[in-house]
Parts: sequence; structure tokens; C-alpha cells
Amino acid sequence: MLILSADDVRAALDMPSCIEAMRGALLGLHRGELSMPLRSLIRPPGSALLGLMPAHRGGARPLFSLKEIVFAPANSARGLDTHQGAVLLHDGVDGRLIAILNASAITEIRTAAVSGLASTLLARRNARRVAILGSGVQGRSHAVAMRAVFPDAELRIWSLSLPHAEALASEARAHAARSIRDALDGADVVCTCTAAREPIVALSMLSEGAHVNAIGSSMPSARELESEVVAAASLFVDRRESTVNESGDYLRAVEERGIGPGHIRAEIGELLAGEHPGRISEGELTLFKSLGLAVEDLAAAELAVANARQHGLGTEFEF
Repeated sequence: MLILSADDVRAALDMPSCIEAMRGALLGLHRGELSMPLRSLIRPPGSALLGLMPAHRGGARPLFSLKEIVFAPANSARGLDTHQGAVLLHDGVDGRLIAILNASAITEIRTAAVSGLASTLLARRNARRVAILGSGVQGRSHAVAMRAVFPDAELRIWSLSLPHAEALASEARAHAARSIRDALDGADVVCTCTAAREPIVALSMLSEGAHVNAIGSSMPSARELESEVVAAASLFVDRRESTVNESGDYLRAVEERGIGPGHIRAEIGELLAGEHPGRISEGELTLFKSLGLAVEDLAAAELAVANARQHGLGTEFEF
């Protein structure tokens, strides 16, 4: 069995390869080659909760995976990732435990990789200006992903902490914005990577024809976008079932703007399969609502293990 620390995972998972792995995972999910239930949550008193995210892939090399992860919002103030846990990878035939991987690093990289993939499918081809809201783990990872898919783009970073925004901007060859409006002014692509509980992005802030990757809210009780944004946008998702059960951005728009499941244009897997055209006009506002899927963890973990063994990363031992 192989154990991969956070540093091992980051060394084993480069962004372009992970983007391609996410392409395969979401297409496979659409084709029925991978399966997963809705995530299971344990919510004790307090702000932290435990999520369990299992997945299975069939075919010639079957695998089981399970991500167990504690979401602790207060970790931001502690200087820690809000996501703490492990991804377990099992052989799909005999059940042997193949690997244990740091879940924070897997989540960090695969989430941004999916946003990168969605942006290549939904943003305008001439996208040149990218805004990233948030300077934490996901803000940093999204800066890497956006550089991977828009290498010559102008990046703008906004954060509640200007020094944090400036630090990430220096690292990512970007500009630190002093306000959300400044960051979003003229932005072709927007990535919301915050811990906001209530909306921080209004429809009036977004440019005509923009594409938005909404990342930070992954539970019904939190959202980053005003309902008018969700209602006005062409909405694309990683998975319909997850969206209608777990997305605060979507569920609040259902309550406030009267949208329903039919407002969801397509899953990313449908775009990859050529069953939906995605963006249909230059002036269209497109929105990808990301919730993070267990099949993405499985694919990222498998890739990380293969690369780690090739390069001698991690620690092998009998279990």
C-alpha cells in the first residue's frame, strides 16, 4: 500500500494532466462507467462536519474509492486548509487497499482542474481577463488552473485580506484588486473561491458574455451568487442530482426566482460527449456550478498513485 502526503500529491499531480483526468472522469460518469451516491454528511453541534464520498469505476481496471473529509470553516483563521482527511483507493476486484492519499491536496487540485476544463468548454474563445475571488487554497489552485488553460490571460485576485491577495498576485503573476467590482470589471472568466455564506456577486457586476465558475459554496446553507445571477445564466453542472440536493446557489434561486431543474442546461459530461453545444452566443452569461464529485477524487487519486510510483514518491508498506 502506498501513502501519499500532501506534498507527495502536489508533486505527483500536475494541473494539465489532472484536467485531462477530470475530462475522463466526467465523461465516464455520463456514460455510466463510474457511479457514486450523494455525499453523506455527519453534522454534530459546532461548525465542523464530516463528509463521506464513495465512488466506483467498472471496466477492465475496476476501483473503489472513498474520501472521508472533515470540513472545518474556522481553519481559515488558523492558517489551515478547511478540508482535512484522506482518500482511500481500493482494488475493485479483491478489495485490497492500494493507497491512502491526503484528501486536502486531492481536493485542492482536482477542483481547480474541473474549473479549468469547464472554462475551456464554456468561456469565449478569446477570453483574456480572468478574475479570481479568494486567496486561500482554492484561490491559489485556481490561479494555476487558469494559467494552464489561459496562459496569456490577465489575472486579477481579490480577497477580504488585501495583503493575502497581493501575496497570491505576486506568486501568480497577477494583479491584486481592491474590491470585487474592480476584480470583475471586464472579466471574461470569473472564479468564485470564497467561504462566503451569503452572496458576494451581483448580476450587475458581471460583464456581458462572461463565464463564471462558482466553487466556494458546496452545501445548501451557503452561496456566493445572488439569485439573479443563477436565473439569468445558462447553468451547467458537474451532476444534476448533486446540484438539486446540495447547491445553495441553485436552491436559493429556486426559492427566490422560481427556477427549477429544467434551468440546468447540461452536465459537463454531456458537453464532452457532444450531446449539448454549451455556449451558443458570444453575449451569453454561462455559469458552471461546481460541487465536487467522488468520481473526480477517484480519478485524481488513481493518477497521483500512478505518477508517484513512476517517480518514487510516497511510502510503501504492508497493511
